[in-house]
Amino acid sequence: MEVAIMIEGQDGLNWSRWKRLARAVEDLGYIGLYRSDHFTNSKPPDKDSLELWVSLTWLACNTERIEFGPLVSPLSFRHPTLTARMAAAVDDLSGSRLTLGLGAGWQEREHEHFGHDLLDMDGRFERFEEGLRVIRDLLRSDEPVNFEGEYYSLKDAILLPRPKRPKGLPILIGGNGAQRTLPLVARYADEWNALYISIGEYRRLSARLDRLLEDEGRQPLSVRRSLMTGCEYGRTQQEVERKVQVRTKGSGTIESLRERGVIVGTAPEIKESLQQFEEAGVQRVMLQWLNQDDLDGLESLARGIL
Repeated sequence: MEVAIMIEGQDGLNWSRWKRLARAVEDLGYIGLYRSDHFTNSKPPDKDSLELWVSLTWLACNTERIEFGPLVSPLSFRHPTLTARMAAAVDDLSGSRLTLGLGAGWQEREHEHFGHDLLDMDGRFERFEEGLRVIRDLLRSDEPVNFEGEYYSLKDAILLPRPKRPKGLPILIGGNGAQRTLPLVARYADEWNALYISIGEYRRLSARLDRLLEDEGRQPLSVRRSLMTGCEYGRTQQEVERKVQVRTKGSGTIESLRERGVIVGTAPEIKESLQQFEEAGVQRVMLQWLNQDDLDGLESLARGIL
C-alpha cells in the first residue's frame, strides 16, 4: 500500500507550515501530500487558510517526487472551466504529479461567509455532475467542446496548450455516498477516495462500485481505490492513549476510533491496520495529519511504517 499525508488547509495552514510539510513529506519517503480546499473550518475560531491553487503551484515547482492534489476541491467555489485550466497548468508544471480531486461542496459556514451558493442537495449534485462533464471534456478532448446545461455552457471551448498527459490528468471523486457519489465515480473518475470508513463498509461500497463500473462498460480495475482517514500515532502505548483522550475530549477509546476507520496506534499497530485495509482493496491511504507542526512525529511514523 502507498502511504500519503493529508492536511487540512483551513486549519492554520500558512506558507511557513506548508513549506516545512512539503519538504518533510518529500524527504521522508511518503508517496504524496494532499490537502483540503476550504475557506474556514465549520466552527470558530477561524485560522490561517492558504489558498489551494496558489499552494499547489508552489508545490509543483519546489518538489520533485511526491504526488499531490486537493481532497477535494468543491465546484461551488470556482467555475469548472477555471478549475480545469489551473489543474492542467499545475499538472504540466509538476511533471504530471497532480490528481484532481473534486467534490460538490458541503460546508455551509464558509459558503455563507464568502458568498458562494451551496444549493440544496439535489441542485448541488446536478451542478457537480455538469461540472465533472465540463472538466473531463476540456482535459481530454483535442477538439473544441460544446456543452449546454442548466448551470454551465461551453461553445467551441478548448484548453491550450493541451495537457501533456495524453488522456488528461486523473480525476478523483471523494465520498461514501452509495446512491449519489459512487455512480458519478463510475461515470467520470479515475480514482475513488473513501473517507473515515470501517473495513466492512469499505468492502461493501467497493463491491457496489465494481458493479456500477461494469454497468458503465468499464473494468473495475480502471478506478484506483484510496482512503482518507484520521491518524493518531504514538511512539508508545501511553502516548497513543493520551492522544486519543485529547482527540475525543475524554469520551472515546482506541477501539471506538478504529470502528470509524481511524488509524490508531504505535507503528506496528498502524502497519497492521493498513494491511487490513490493503486486503480490502485500498491501494493508497492518505493519513490525515492534524498537527501541522509535528514534523518529528511525521518522521517517526515514516521510519516505523514505510
